[in-house]
Amino acid sequence: MTILCVRFQLPTVYEAALPGLLGLLEEFTPVVEALPPDGALADLRGAERYFGRDAVELASVIRVRALALHGVDCMIGAGPGPMLARMALRDARPGVTCMVPDDAVADFLADRPVAALPGVGKATARTLCEYGLDTLGRVAAAPLSTLQRLVGTRAGRELHEKASGVDRGRVVPNAVSRSLATERPFSRDELDEDRHRRALLSAAEELGARLRAVDKVCGTLTLTVRYADRSATTRSRTLKEPTAHSAALTRAAYDMYEALGLQRARVRSIALRAEGLDPAEQASHQLTFDPADEKLRRIEEVADRARAKFGPYAVMPGALAA
Repeated sequence: MTILCVRFQLPTVYEAALPGLLGLLEEFTPVVEALPPDGALADLRGAERYFGRDAVELASVIRVRALALHGVDCMIGAGPGPMLARMALRDARPGVTCMVPDDAVADFLADRPVAALPGVGKATARTLCEYGLDTLGRVAAAPLSTLQRLVGTRAGRELHEKASGVDRGRVVPNAVSRSLATERPFSRDELDEDRHRRALLSAAEELGARLRAVDKVCGTLTLTVRYADRSATTRSRTLKEPTAHSAALTRAAYDMYEALGLQRARVRSIALRAEGLDPAEQASHQLTFDPADEKLRRIEEVADRARAKFGPYAVMPGALAA
């Protein structure tokens, strides 16, 4: 079994182009899992024998077709499982597929830092490094009981298996993303509240455009503020009604930010995540008698068409153009 992890090189606001690119992958295998906004997993089980080509050759054909039919280049990692394919993608570059053969998994993982393993966060990596388990080879060689004492019974078992190259993941066809996220880092730790609000406005505008591009609405908005001391504050808010309306997302983001009561906080980055995504056609919208809101929605539709034709920065709020 060989899994391809493909990342198409297109801006996140062009996420609406992803279904067409997934259709290209489905010409080779029906087992394709979308990884919005710009990626996918493809299970080539059976495809290699059917087409008489190995995974690297099929990846080259996919790359050429993506360029010829969609004008989009891509990077591709390949491995015997989804985890290994994702890790191989980090070493891939345009025009070259990074392949992890079945008999080279141990060598591929051995010298990699433990933080490179999917699912290993900063806290877990720090704990393991304190005990000298700073590479995946050392983690794989460590006794299972030692890992379980350090990170817990279940987590220790999963960590030991993954570091040893055991990949139990699978490609889930037609999986739908349940969230979209965007982050606005500052070039330096930012104290100015006006700049914080501009970052929130920019992030909310992007999320709204991306949701509308894929005909989705979100029911929950999550705000994460990261500070100079590496700590972070996260707040979530369930929206009054599921929406992809940028103005509604912006209001919710501003309300959560104001509720934090930050006073001269040194902010390193601000992130927004839209969660609980559902098809837009299944959502209801409470009609109002506010002509301003209806005008904003009509302007939003025109702006989306302009951005689709002329690029993501063709139309933006005046506050962001300064």
